[in-house]
Amino acid sequence: MRIITLAATVTLVANVAFAADTTDPVKEVMDVTARNWGSVENEWSYIFDPQPLQRLFSREFQAAYAEAAKRPAYETDDGGPGDPFGYDVVTASQDGCPLEDVNIKADPEQGGVTRVKVTFKLWRCLDQPELQESVNEVRFDVVAEDGRYVISDIHRIASGDEDSVLVEMKQLAAQTD
Repeated sequence: MRIITLAATVTLVANVAFAADTTDPVKEVMDVTARNWGSVENEWSYIFDPQPLQRLFSREFQAAYAEAAKRPAYETDDGGPGDPFGYDVVTASQDGCPLEDVNIKADPEQGGVTRVKVTFKLWRCLDQPELQESVNEVRFDVVAEDGRYVISDIHRIASGDEDSVLVEMKQLAAQTD
């Protein structure tokens, strides 16, 4: 009886772990991004630090980041290399205001990928009304991997065009000196 109870518990825990919402890794990335832009007093948190990178992103994304990180965009204050980007990849910016009107919505899964659309206002603290009311859009590709949902790519949308952080990392890694 003890074995049956243990097996049922393990099965239930595995199903609960897998049943997490497809938007969960995106919500966590957006929470970190909102905190980063929320105040100049906040210590910046990197979504690509080892722990969140391993937990929130796919193996392919992690591997691409590891290769791109061999070509850091800057050196840190302690003299060590920074990440391969010289900007925040979610906002596609080095500057901005606290995020406002953050909206996260998942589309239906297609071919094993759930596209999660995020919109927000990044420029509300500026004096130009057209910038204040502009809406940034980012789309996250979310896949199931090892019984959990992870981000496999990030796409920034600008003027109807969509880019890919995964492609950008692969291009960075392929550069020669």
